[in-house]
Amino acid sequence: MSRRTQILKEMGLTPLWRLRGAAADEATPPAEPISDTTPVALATTVTAASERHAAPAARQAAADEPPAWLDEAPLPDYLPESMPDADLLLPADAQPALSSRTQGIARLDWPALQAEVAQCTACGLCQTRSNTVFGVGSQPADWLIIGEAPGAEEDKQGEPFVGQAGKLLDNMLAAIGLQRGNGVFIANVLKCRPPQNRDPNPHEVNQCEPFLLRQIELLQPKLIVAVGRIAAQSLLKTDARIGALRGKVHSYHGVPLIITYHPAYLLRSQQEKAKAWQDLCLARTTFAKLQR
Repeated sequence: MSRRTQILKEMGLTPLWRLRGAAADEATPPAEPISDTTPVALATTVTAASERHAAPAARQAAADEPPAWLDEAPLPDYLPESMPDADLLLPADAQPALSSRTQGIARLDWPALQAEVAQCTACGLCQTRSNTVFGVGSQPADWLIIGEAPGAEEDKQGEPFVGQAGKLLDNMLAAIGLQRGNGVFIANVLKCRPPQNRDPNPHEVNQCEPFLLRQIELLQPKLIVAVGRIAAQSLLKTDARIGALRGKVHSYHGVPLIITYHPAYLLRSQQEKAKAWQDLCLARTTFAKLQR
């Protein structure tokens, strides 16, 4: 014991700090720094102040009866009072130069765009597809749901989100008062199915992106909901995990964007349905604020 420490002890005083380095208490790890980009889960950041001042509409949304598709999963008890600042897709100087193909697609009307997608041979997926999957729903649409890519049934029928995943998506939409085709359009990042349902590669995503951008320009949606990791990462140009992207409002070419889990994933991971319900509540609250 040093002489200084002994004197402090005899006086009934103790140091109010600890030295860093080898002499520091290694049993107590230092707190991780918090930055503006540190993702924070909504369900774990409830404070007394936010509970007191939460908007009535947000409290009501969180208190709604659990939808049937949740299967008794616990509901979140908090929604933000105000929307976070939107994240920009890319800085202006990072936008790539537009190719002649992209410029041509940007001038197409709806029927011409459908025809262009149906005959597209811009990537190798044209050799293995049965049908292109352009999308289905209202034109224009207030809500745009974007998935990752067609599966086997979608490739067979030429329509997005069919089968069990499609039924779950319909139930999820119904839980917040929406219906496929009634103010809602459903599309995918890719218009063709990757073989064996593998993840799309960057070239395939890049070749399909002009189609999606033109759909957005023609549909004029007020809100986009991206379902699944591939859709979220493709739209936001990031490799971040979906858990770090959900729970806040992003932006895709000026349109507010909410991230949530893919219905096919929720069918395999029942425990994540409560988080998906939280995302839908955030989307509903965001849309309501856009109407004001």
